Amino acid sequence: MTVKTIQILATSDIHGYIMPTTFRNDRNEALGLAKLATIIEEKRREMPTVLIDNGDFIQGSPMTFFHQKFQAHEPNPLIQVANELQYDAIIFGNHEFNYGLQTLQAVIQQSHFPWLAANIVTEDGKPFTKPYIIKEIEGVRLAILGVTTHFVTKWEEPLHIQGLHFEDAFSSASYWAKWIRANEQIDVLILCYHGGFERDINTGELLETEDGENQGYRMSTEIEEIDIIISGHQHREIHTTIMGKSIVQPGAKGGCIASIEIAIEIDDQNNRQSISHTPSLLYCTDHTKPHTTVCQLISPTYEKTEAWLDETIGTIQGDLQIENPFLARVQEHPYIEFINHIQMAVSGASISCTALFHDERGGLKQAVTMRDIVTNYIYANTLKVLRLSGQDIFLALEQSASYFTVEAGQLKVAESFLIPKAQPYNYDMWEGIDYSFDISKPIGKRVTKLMYKGAAINLEEEFDVVMSSYRATGAGNFDFLRNRPVVKEIQIDMTELIADYILKHPSIQATCNHNWQVTF
Repeated sequence: MTVKTIQILATSDIHGYIMPTTFRNDRNEALGLAKLATIIEEKRREMPTVLIDNGDFIQGSPMTFFHQKFQAHEPNPLIQVANELQYDAIIFGNHEFNYGLQTLQAVIQQSHFPWLAANIVTEDGKPFTKPYIIKEIEGVRLAILGVTTHFVTKWEEPLHIQGLHFEDAFSSASYWAKWIRANEQIDVLILCYHGGFERDINTGELLETEDGENQGYRMSTEIEEIDIIISGHQHREIHTTIMGKSIVQPGAKGGCIASIEIAIEIDDQNNRQSISHTPSLLYCTDHTKPHTTVCQLISPTYEKTEAWLDETIGTIQGDLQIENPFLARVQEHPYIEFINHIQMAVSGASISCTALFHDERGGLKQAVTMRDIVTNYIYANTLKVLRLSGQDIFLALEQSASYFTVEAGQLKVAESFLIPKAQPYNYDMWEGIDYSFDISKPIGKRVTKLMYKGAAINLEEEFDVVMSSYRATGAGNFDFLRNRPVVKEIQIDMTELIADYILKHPSIQATCNHNWQVTF
């Protein structure tokens, strides 16, 4: 009896992070595809390997923003790296569509590997790209099936996905898994799902609204034909088994890579007796050396990005730096007011809401650079003005108030905003109205003051409110916003709007009117 071993290596949610830096200050962080490339090279020496990316690959870092803004006509640097690393397949993430179909089609054409999309079809019902591929390695036939969360339609600008239909990810995965088993002679079926888990993996407890954004638990427990699930989207780090299936999710920004080692037991007559698989995560460290060839490939774009990020475009009079992100969500911070003021200025709306997207120190230094802007406003949002009723505003505020809870006399972030992933970007702060939260009250009854121009808001009156294109879709449990009338759309990336505003107002005075309070 002999045992053959092969391995699946999988990245996910790289978000354009190649070099080991988040573009703030440190240039040797434990992240980035350049470091993972070193691990990939080492693992390939050990045994035959299939390399897959699970989506959200081409968008999300300052470097991808720079490339798209200033050199989109040149070959995509992320794809150059992926080609060098000889990926076997990539799955579409929801952020692959942020730059529109023209950019995405160019990316697909530049790729030396297939992009898989079993649940994305064109208007005539044909697959957008291949649903799956078959890879044979060491005599073992692997089917690699790709599906993407169908919530893309809720988040993405319609123009960016015009002509495409996103079918239910679970239904598509189930259909194609059965079809592959019935029509292909395979040994292992790998589902690559750019989506996460709606339930606790260990207990099955529902963790979020069962609306279909994440269906990984259901796929794991109900689709018998699948052997391995590579998941993503939630930026979690998972390696476990569910009902005999190997389950992995390799975080974000290249902090780790998933490995599924497959062992094939063969008898003396060369007959296959069994196949088993074991999931694990392999982590970058400060000591992992970035891959030399990858660094050389990315260097021209990376160095231009670094230089561009350090160009000063304006100055701040006062303080727009955030030392404590949690406190900035409890007591209004001048940076938040500044972003809301920009949204109101460029849209003409008298009410605005925005979020602080991450839990790290940030804000703008006195000498403002592009680095400050793109490392604070980290998403490719545009703006929309919606016509909302006073009741809509009240409901939106109540949803944001659910961000907090009180434990042992201390104000804390509610578990629903931390598990299965942190969601600081789903807590909005408003300008143009005056309001108060009392977190000691039950959820749904926490808004204790809501005023507009000095008078209590009439819940039946209508108001024009500017917000991110993401929030305007109703994402983040703001479902009631989804079908509200769109008064205006501003199809310019928010980072560009911020930069343009500062260029027009090169000396910014930090202000804070404290129009809202949180008590408990």
